[in-house]
Amino acid sequence: MKIGILGYGKEGKSAEKYFKTKTNEIEIIDKFTTEELQQKDFSQFDLILRSPSVHPQPNFSSMTKYFFDHCPCPIIGVTGTKGKGTTCSIITDLLKNLGKNVYLIGNIGNPALDILDRLGANDVVVYEMSSFQLWDLHKSPHIAVILGIEPDHLNVHDDYADYINAKANIAKHQSPDDFCIYYRNNPDTIQTAEQSLARKISYPITNDCLDTITAHLAIPGQHNRENAQAALLAVASFYQLSLETFLERYQETIIQTLENFHGLPHRLQYLRELNCVKYYDDNFSTTPTSLKVALEAFPNNPIVLIAGGRDKTANQDLPEIADLIQNTSTIAHLILIGESGQKLYSLLSEKMLENITKAGSLSEAVNLATATAKKIVQSNHLQDPASNDTTKTPIVLMSPAAASFDMFESVYDRGAQFQKLVQDLQ
Repeated sequence: MKIGILGYGKEGKSAEKYFKTKTNEIEIIDKFTTEELQQKDFSQFDLILRSPSVHPQPNFSSMTKYFFDHCPCPIIGVTGTKGKGTTCSIITDLLKNLGKNVYLIGNIGNPALDILDRLGANDVVVYEMSSFQLWDLHKSPHIAVILGIEPDHLNVHDDYADYINAKANIAKHQSPDDFCIYYRNNPDTIQTAEQSLARKISYPITNDCLDTITAHLAIPGQHNRENAQAALLAVASFYQLSLETFLERYQETIIQTLENFHGLPHRLQYLRELNCVKYYDDNFSTTPTSLKVALEAFPNNPIVLIAGGRDKTANQDLPEIADLIQNTSTIAHLILIGESGQKLYSLLSEKMLENITKAGSLSEAVNLATATAKKIVQSNHLQDPASNDTTKTPIVLMSPAAASFDMFESVYDRGAQFQKLVQDLQ
């Protein structure tokens, strides 16, 4: 069989390795435009596998579609604009602690085809699914978890409707025997869930027992507790138990799992405390909503915020980001970097006056943030041994609300550089 692989990133390399072991003829097609692909003759290929960010065409398949066609075990799929990795990781940890053999794959960085030949009927797959992986999916997972949906990746999708339609494939092909867990406070999530024939369960849920249990989550933020709720509902659905029965039967294991979950890199990740200042890395923040939930995680502490990067919405969301910053009273100082930082400075400089600064590099931003936080420590007398008011402890928070490609290779690169700069502080 002759197979064409479109794109040679992590999933493309994984597909090449998977199919080469099966004596197929492989051709890698890399560095192309959508227009070039539309004009190319693919008639010589028996199978054409697109990488996630390649725009679908009727004759294309994908690594995700191939995996769904050949996976022998149940799949729990999770999508949404933010929170996918955290939700998937809690589901995975909990299922492992309950004795299941679980594989976490997908957008979190583990290609699906890497593990396909290892799977058995009694295993479980937890699949973090981006809009690109869902774009042309023709099957849906047994359990679909749909978190909040907001505009994103509009530099690749035709428009927001195309983005939502891609997300909808996680639920669109479900049967009445499946489960759909969805976020009830988001109209686009509700619209997506309504396309499912599965048994539907919405969250967040107000429940004293559930609130008590999710309070054990080791990472901060109400949004993370809501992600934990979604994860618990997904695992309860996997065991076909009501939430109440599931919490009662497995309470000790659930609490232990949440207490031991310290989050994922660059998602509101606590780095260190130095000289009465706490540092947090939220470099996966690329949208206004992700910035909003990061700020809400520290409702009382003074925040020195580092933000800015490459905007993914043709600057359409910059007024929303500016309003959010202006209306967040806990922001003591704003330090802006990158392309969108320049534009945000123009929007905010007259309103924030001495509480806003531009930085030419990330190193300069971290040094400015540290010096500013030090002044807050001194003004709040936190170095006085008699002071134990932790709500006065300043937070240096990097939550860019923008993509990274103006200054960095990726969000991972941006986060890694920020962490090194923070760890090198003395």
